[in-house]
Parts: sequence; C-alpha cells; structure tokens
Amino acid sequence: MILYFKKAASLVVIVFILSIFGSKASSMSKSKQQEKEFKTELKINYLLYLPVGYEKNETTWPLMIFLHGVGERGDDLNKLKVHGIPKILEQNKDIPFVVVSPQCPANGWWSDYTEHLKQLIDQIKAAYRIDSSKVYLTGLSMGGFGTWYMAERYPEDFAAIAPICGGGELFFAGRIKAPVWAFHGAKDEVVPLKRSQEMVDAVKAAGGDVKFTVYPELGHNCWDAAYDNDELYEWFLSHKKNTNEQ
Repeated sequence: MILYFKKAASLVVIVFILSIFGSKASSMSKSKQQEKEFKTELKINYLLYLPVGYEKNETTWPLMIFLHGVGERGDDLNKLKVHGIPKILEQNKDIPFVVVSPQCPANGWWSDYTEHLKQLIDQIKAAYRIDSSKVYLTGLSMGGFGTWYMAERYPEDFAAIAPICGGGELFFAGRIKAPVWAFHGAKDEVVPLKRSQEMVDAVKAAGGDVKFTVYPELGHNCWDAAYDNDELYEWFLSHKKNTNEQ
C-alpha cells in the first residue's frame, strides 16, 4: 500500500512538471500576429504582424493589407489564420512587410467598408514606421473583390495590388493606377474566371500595368498557389509609389 501511494505521488509530480513545460511550450509557440482593434463609428478587429527586425532599428517598412474571404467574417480573428497571408505567417514564414489583416463584420461585404479600411490604413501608417511609398493590397475571393474596389476608390494609396479570384466594377477600372497582378483558377465554380479576366482587360484597355496568372487545373482555392509563390512578394517590393503625386 505504501509503495502504491509513492508511485501515485510520483505520477502526480510528473504530470505537474509536464503541465508546466506544456504551458511554456504553448507560450513559446504563440502567434506572431497580434490581435488589435480599430474604432471609429465602427469597430474593426485586425491581426498585426511586425516583421523580424522591426524592433531593432528605426528603418521604415513596406505595409501589406490582406483582405480575407466570406468564410472568415465575424469576430473571431483565429478564422483569418486558415487562409492566405495570415496562414503563411502562422506557419513561421517571415516576410519583410508590416502586415495588417482586418476582419469584415459578420454578414458584411468589403465594398461596404472601404471608407473604414481607408481610415485603418491611415492610422497604421501614422502609428508604425511605414514606408508610405510601399503600401500594398491583396485579398482572396471576397477580399479579391475588395482589393479591386479599394484600388478603384483610392487609386493614389497603393504601390501595387494582387486581387485573387475576385472581380471589380468595370466602369471604374480606368481609375486604377497601381500595377496589378491578378490570379484565378480556371476551374473556379464560385467566382467565374471571367470576373478577373474582364477586369484585367479593362485595366489594359485603359493603359494600366497588369499581369494575369491563370491556374488551369485549380478551382476557387488558387490562393494557396499564389501566396506560396515567393515571386509575388518580390514583385510587390519591386514597385514603389511616387509619394509626391498625392
């Protein structure tokens, strides 16, 4: 009986020690993306990623805004980590951008919140060391639509945009000044390929700088392939806006 209690006590100690190490491991592996909120007349929750080296020097950094799809709307920021750039950051890939990933309110649509996104971007530029000549915008599905819409409404704000499986308003395509790299899956049954194609054609017709990647064997989720491509980030960084134009 005494031996039994000694073994039981030892087991309790081991479990306690393992729980301590487990909590430490959990804290060590916590997300690199900080949960934030921005309030005006509307509250917008967002994830903030500061690149490696941000705290160590006084240099300015490029800013990337990522707009998610329909399935990630609401008030749970963990949903954003399932797809796109937040997913890549959670997988411990570091990219040399300050990344802001806002969350669209439940049942909302990015086109309803363009003014709020503009205010959020301006607030981030004021609060962090941002190179205002290198502000980039990208998004997938609903966020692809949002990317086109923001570039049409605020053509002076972005150095380059990358809408993925989205679409925009053809009438305003000529307002887009930023270089565009659009992506779409040829087998997309959610957002037809022609929604990107017609925007690409309209921007080209207006004399815009646009390139288009079509994945012939991919459906709606072509964003994994797009965001896993290091050339996309190099392409972003190759573009710099003339801030004297504003």
